[in-house]
Order: sequence, then C-alpha cells, then structure tokens
Amino acid sequence: MIGAMKWTTQDMQRQDGRTFVVTGANSGIGLEAARALGAAGARVVVACRDIAKGEHAVAELDGDFDVRRLDLADLSSVRAFASELDGDVDVLINNAGVMAVPRSTTADGFETQLGTNHLGHFALTGLLLGRIGDRVMTVSSGAHRFGRMNFGDLMSERHYQRWMAYGQSKLANLLFMQELQRRLDAAGSPLRSVGAHPGYAATNLQFHTQSIQDQLMGLGNHLFAQSAAMGALPTLYAATEDIPGGSYVGPDGVLEQRGHPQLVGMSGAARDEESARRLWEVSEELTGVAYDFAAVRV
Repeated sequence: MIGAMKWTTQDMQRQDGRTFVVTGANSGIGLEAARALGAAGARVVVACRDIAKGEHAVAELDGDFDVRRLDLADLSSVRAFASELDGDVDVLINNAGVMAVPRSTTADGFETQLGTNHLGHFALTGLLLGRIGDRVMTVSSGAHRFGRMNFGDLMSERHYQRWMAYGQSKLANLLFMQELQRRLDAAGSPLRSVGAHPGYAATNLQFHTQSIQDQLMGLGNHLFAQSAAMGALPTLYAATEDIPGGSYVGPDGVLEQRGHPQLVGMSGAARDEESARRLWEVSEELTGVAYDFAAVRV
C-alpha cells in the first residue's frame, strides 16, 4: 500500500531537466510544492497574480524559479501567460484557488470560485496541452463530496451559498481531471491526468473569507491542521510518481484529513461521466478554448 510507505519528499526522485508549471505557487501548498521541486532539480514556473509577491516567496529557495504573472480569474491573462511561456512543460500543476468567498464575478463574468478554480485551469490546460510532456495534476478538495453541479444555475446567479459554490468548483476539478484522461486515452496519448487533495492543511485560503466561522477555521488551522509542507505531499506524489491516469491522491489519516499520500476514492458525483462530458462542453463554450487532441504527444 502507498500509505504504508509513509512517502515524503525524501522519496521523490530527482527532477533535473524537467519543467513544472505550478499555479498559485507564491504561498501555501503551491509554494511548498515549488520548494520541493526546486530542491529536486526541476525548473519551476511560479505562476501567480502578483509578480513581486512571487519573487519574494522564492527568493531564498534553492532551485531554478521563473516567476510569471497569471490571473486565473481573467481569461486574457491566461491566454497571455500561455503565449509568453517559452519551451515545453513536463508537468502542469493546477493548484491555485479561492475558497468560500462572498459572491463576486471574474473579469469574464463567471462566479469567482468556479471561474478561478475550474474554468481558469480548464483554459490554461487546453492552451498548453500540446506542449505538456508528462501529465496534468489538478488539486481538488474533500469538499468535492458535498459539491453538486448545478447546470441550471452554474454561476449561482439565482442562489449563492459560498460553501456549496466552493464544493461545486472542487467537484468540477475532479470531473475535469477524469474527462481529460478519457479524452487523452481516446486520442492514444500517453499523457496522464491525475488529481490530489491536501487534507486539512494550514494555508492562507481562509484569509479570503470574512465570517466568524472562517475565523474559527483559521484558529483550527493553528490547533489541528497539518503543515502546508505535509499538505503538499499528495500534490508532489501525484505530480512525480508513476501512478495511473485518473488517479486521485490524498492523505492516509483518518477521514483523509492529514498524513502521508496514498491513492484515495472520490464521490459518486465525481465519477459521473455524463456530468463530466456536459461540464467539458460548457467549459469549452464559456472559455472559448477548444482542446486540440491531435496536437498532444503520442
């Protein structure tokens, strides 16, 4: 069993000569993943909204870091990032996200959580797909289990409940991850699409929220959550180890809240192929990004 191995960054193979794009790598799980990958010899493209914050975050780290601006809540920024990125990419880590924020919209009019967590990454992956050599790793959450795809009100215009909207966006991450793998398989591509979740890790996601409940969650971060470095282990495992396409990695502890990485299950809603196909078609329409599977590596 993977969990019995108690895998850590000390078990990660060297990544010399490989390029990783990590979204949201200026803090939290993304920064810890970038730290470990850089130490293992990888070139890490730190994709974040604020260049200055990104450069400050990696200034003292060992490794080859290239900080680039990427705002997943603005499709023009996603397109600019993809067009300006030089060279090929071995692994794309779709990590950045927002959690349980008050209702707002992205630059393109999407509900912010779905727009940032799913649609921005959907567009980015499609724009880079022909240049990816190994895999796409998408970060989801245990919150996907209470998520439901509300195709009749996808942008929560008629009713907005911020935690349900977050759950929907994290469910969308897993539906996308698996549908991408099915389409890669159909195209005869050896590329892999995999997913991971960090469990309950102390990151700055709660800083974007405003209620007393969120303040209590922030206190819980200090008292109960595992570190961001531990929370990054499932991401690193899924991004570097030889696991099958469509795999989902999470912590091996009670309720997958903390611990070392292992393959884990997902909700029935996350395995719904019809919902995944429908979400894919809607996502192409909303983002204007049509995937060219004829261009993927074979």
